[in-house]
Amino acid sequence: MSKNEDALLARIQNNEKLTAKDELSSGYKGELRRLMVTFVDSELAGAAGFVDIINKAPGIRERRAAARIVSEKFEHAHRILEMLEDFGVNTDLYVQSHPWDARLSRTLDLGNRRISGDKRLNVLHYPYEGWLDSVVMNMLMGLASSIQLEEISHCSYAPLAAAMGEIAAVEAEHAELGRKGLAKAIENGYSLEAAQASVDYWYSRVAATFGKSDSQHFDQGKAYGLRRTPNADLLAKWESRIAEQLARIGLEARD
Repeated sequence: MSKNEDALLARIQNNEKLTAKDELSSGYKGELRRLMVTFVDSELAGAAGFVDIINKAPGIRERRAAARIVSEKFEHAHRILEMLEDFGVNTDLYVQSHPWDARLSRTLDLGNRRISGDKRLNVLHYPYEGWLDSVVMNMLMGLASSIQLEEISHCSYAPLAAAMGEIAAVEAEHAELGRKGLAKAIENGYSLEAAQASVDYWYSRVAATFGKSDSQHFDQGKAYGLRRTPNADLLAKWESRIAEQLARIGLEARD
């Protein structure tokens, strides 16, 4: 380990915030870049995959809410992409580098297994089956995202921490839009059985976005002050909160 790395780790352990890329070690830059790329790819893929759902929404309020979610996800991706420019990323080429709206078979269950291509979360490789299915996924994943991004809002890299604090709050609003959309859909005639089937499909796939309980990425991220809460603890927080929200609608959280 180099003297620069030792000095950087000492500052992190002293709870100092890092503000400039020039003071970062190569190892820290690599882990930070991985974190930001995963976020950007997930926002781009999430927004692109949700575009077609807008016109499937049953009413004007629902279409406005869906369009808002798409717009804000693109805005979030753009915000972090601007940070990645400081790490040598060409943002125009980046956006054109993958088919962000591409999806795999709905019958697959990738779990935590990484596949080639972009670095989106695996849950964003699966397609929707209509409006009800999309609002269920948005409710589950919106809450998961707000928990995961709130974790990053405490990270040692000050520019990313500030951005993620604001983005996490918006993701919580997306989750609430999903919850309201689901409750409204059931009120307007969608069956609880169909909603439960969607919950059953998405639940384990969203849970997998929290990562493995013994993740080496977490250990490295914690050493650099980019993470602090183990994956299992974040997952447990989501499981508790989503179970309560689903129960209020008359649904169950079933893995």
